Amino acid sequence: MNVIKYSCAIVLVVLALYSCKKDDDGGATVTPPRDRGEQQIADDKLLQDYLKTHFYTPEDVDVNNDAVVEYQIVKFDTIAGDNSSKEAIFNSSLLTTKKVTKNDVEYILYILNLDKGEGKSQPTFADFAYTTYKGELLYSKSTKVFDSAITPVWFDLASVVDGFREAVVDFKGATDPNPMPNNDGSTTYTGFGRLVVFMPSGLAYFNATNQPNIPAYSPLIFNIQLYNAKQADHDGDGIPSYLEDLDGDGVVFDLDDDTDGDKTPNYADSDDDKDGTLTKDEITVKDLNGDGVITLDEITFYDDDNDGIKNHLDFDDRDLKNE
Repeated sequence: MNVIKYSCAIVLVVLALYSCKKDDDGGATVTPPRDRGEQQIADDKLLQDYLKTHFYTPEDVDVNNDAVVEYQIVKFDTIAGDNSSKEAIFNSSLLTTKKVTKNDVEYILYILNLDKGEGKSQPTFADFAYTTYKGELLYSKSTKVFDSAITPVWFDLASVVDGFREAVVDFKGATDPNPMPNNDGSTTYTGFGRLVVFMPSGLAYFNATNQPNIPAYSPLIFNIQLYNAKQADHDGDGIPSYLEDLDGDGVVFDLDDDTDGDKTPNYADSDDDKDGTLTKDEITVKDLNGDGVITLDEITFYDDDNDGIKNHLDFDDRDLKNE
């Protein structure tokens, strides 16, 4: 699905810069991406113009056409003609902003907080989220919707576009994340998180070299319903993935989170320091309250040589701790 943006896409972007466009001498020419700071200024103007000239109305989603409404999304229209008296999204009391810094550029997300959610589950930036969603372009001569899921799907938030992740982590799941299915097999949730995020291209697909349905430098809109979240431990080493973000930037797949330099970041590496002893054997984990969620105080870290580096990150310390 288009919302997923794996880190390997970085490689595709680099390769795409060497396009098939030819210069006068018959050689390939490089089309560099736009300046991110300048593009953010342009995108923010587009987003603000859209928010100031459009309003929204709820729209029921009946998954199986059985007169049972599973959830609502919002529909957008222009403030004009018979709709001239409608309140602009920009003026809504439900609209908030969130600033996100990436590549030394400060971006602004515009988030319509329809319902924060009443459940206990709330994902971190590296967890799994159970959602329905619809992705739209601001403007399009053909269809505006480029991707959607009307029945819930699990997403790995470590691998989605930044704007999607940064918006969802501020919401909670449903009151009952595992309700009984309806007679027709569909499921109706209550008290779940509902939001719409308006994001600049810099927190989406930017120059979109590998996104055929999304033009380059497109700000995007995502209608999102969040039903559940699960803590992720991608490499099964006992350390929740969000705690393997060593540089604290809210991203777990960059080179700053790769202790042993093997090009596999710690959250996906079962032996973080490449000392031959698996990470899970260099720490002790106990789910003290049995809730299936591991917190920092439920992990015992060791430093056998007292050098200030925890065993699982220190090539010199490799003793088994759970024999």
